[in-house]
Amino acid sequence: MVGSIFLVALLTALHKCNSKTAIIIPWKKPGSEKEHLAVYIDSELLKDVTKYSRQELEVACEDFSNIIGSSPDSLVYKGIIRGGPEIAVIALCIKEEQWTGYLELYFQREVADLARLNHDNVGKLLGYCSEITPFTRMLVFEYTSNGTLHEHLHYGEGSQLSWTRRMRIILGIIRGLKYLHTELEPPFTISELNSSAVYLTDDFSPKLVDFESWKTILARLEKNSGSIGNNGAICLLPSSVENRHLDIQGNIHGFGILLLEIISGRPPFCKDRGCLIDWAKEYLESPDAMSNIVDPELKHFTYDDLKLICEVISLCIHPDISKRPSMQEISLILESRIDTSVSVELKSSSLAWAEHALSS
Repeated sequence: MVGSIFLVALLTALHKCNSKTAIIIPWKKPGSEKEHLAVYIDSELLKDVTKYSRQELEVACEDFSNIIGSSPDSLVYKGIIRGGPEIAVIALCIKEEQWTGYLELYFQREVADLARLNHDNVGKLLGYCSEITPFTRMLVFEYTSNGTLHEHLHYGEGSQLSWTRRMRIILGIIRGLKYLHTELEPPFTISELNSSAVYLTDDFSPKLVDFESWKTILARLEKNSGSIGNNGAICLLPSSVENRHLDIQGNIHGFGILLLEIISGRPPFCKDRGCLIDWAKEYLESPDAMSNIVDPELKHFTYDDLKLICEVISLCIHPDISKRPSMQEISLILESRIDTSVSVELKSSSLAWAEHALSS
């Protein structure tokens, strides 16, 4: 009887795996047995995504000498496609022997996921590179020429980021996140939402770029999951693959910290000053003291804007997740009430000019 029940359960599981388009990847062999890099995946998955050769990207990036960023997980190169746009190429720093079929599956899913993003305030994936010899896994993004928001806030000239310009950047980030969270199915979240994930164009329009998605892929190394099928393979149903890092509440909390960083000019954490949120709490809760939060580099700011921003920050970082607003709610609060028109910029510039004239 027990044997019959087991057989029925086994046949049911196999039927479920075979009744849908299953993705088969080899199970990681124990010990010294080498895993073969063979992945059985829907051939249609990346059919609409441009695939670049390593040689093509090597030429575009001047023999991969033009490094513009690095981390323990990846290198970022700048390049120009012949007859095409400037590009940023993110190369994964991993050896072939560390790469598993499971990681290959998630790499391809990540490429497909990034390729569906299409919004003015989200960085555009142009294509990818996947080669065996030499082992290469790369993502190719459009290049955003004005660096990151982090660089401008903490290493650039603060005067370049006027209050009105900061408000425009905030509204652009809101539009990008609203698109990612509410206008895509399934939704998309930024792995690590901070000022380093916000790239700026020449006119300081923000673009959200998920360069940290590599960490999501590498985290799979020790978290292989699925059902072991025949021949020691994993049978993964598409739904389990599509559940990428959907930490929307984490993005909301990160957005609150990012708002605080933008208006204060301070990093989220500083060795000397500690955590930005801890420092700002007393000011956030006191309307009379809110102006103490404002970046001292700013000569002028709008108090009504500041009050609104501080209210949203308090909601976003609320310890009770259920009380945090959605990006749609944040958009309704801020987009209709913050004025970033030319007249506001001119008024601010006139005040700054008058102050300068009086002091000279």
